[in-house]
Amino acid sequence: MSLAALLVVLVALASAGCGAPVRPEQQAAMLADKGRSEDAIELLRAHLAKHPDDLPARRQLVRVLALTGKLDEVERAVAELAERAGPGDPSPLIELGHAFELSHRYEEALVAYDRAADAAPKDPRGPRTGGLRAARWGAPELAEPRLVEALRRDATDARTWHALGLVRVQLGDLSAARTAYSRGLVANPSAIENRVGLATVALVEGDAAAALVEYDALAAARPRLGDVQLGRALCLLKLGRLTEAEQAIARAESLGASRRVVARQRALLGRLRMASEEQKNR
Repeated sequence: MSLAALLVVLVALASAGCGAPVRPEQQAAMLADKGRSEDAIELLRAHLAKHPDDLPARRQLVRVLALTGKLDEVERAVAELAERAGPGDPSPLIELGHAFELSHRYEEALVAYDRAADAAPKDPRGPRTGGLRAARWGAPELAEPRLVEALRRDATDARTWHALGLVRVQLGDLSAARTAYSRGLVANPSAIENRVGLATVALVEGDAAAALVEYDALAAARPRLGDVQLGRALCLLKLGRLTEAEQAIARAESLGASRRVVARQRALLGRLRMASEEQKNR
């Protein structure tokens, strides 16, 4: 290992103070972040030679090797990780999928995630990872069945419910998206991203009143979020409740919400008030 790499590790160890020592995978991650992947690989291999059953360190070795693009070495490291992890552990194949992703080999990555799902039929990590990654790639038709399978295995994951809701919105199935977001709130009532999803579906459907119910709940849960007040203001504008809308816009501005959106909503408020006055004067 180079002197510079050793100094990085020593600084990390010193900064840990009297707490727990820095783990080798943490040291390797710091080296890789500094562009010293080869030093990170050397550190991990030296550690694993003495501690061959250290699975977190083996997973980190796969990740650092993936950064270098050495897929032949990645596959060997994955095989070694699988041997140590034992049957029924999907993590080696998930790590292989991540490695393929880093090389922009997305079809092979998805195959690896699916193999992880098959290797552990009760574990949600394989289908969840495949579904979340496919959603990120902009492939909702590939993401949906994998997310559904992940939730069949574990229906308590609010984040996965939210991802499924987003995917269903992209597929144009708003009713199914609403169901996913609602199930996400049941799984975790504090997972506000699912409430945002419900508000979005309601607005797309033209139901400003239903969207306002969600934004009011969001405002109660997150009173310092300016964007929530902008959402409330939009609903109130659509409902013709102009005085309340003005108050929500002012509140959003005071909380640091986007000036551009605030200005746009104020302009809309002015037009609506003018139209209302004209209507009264007829």
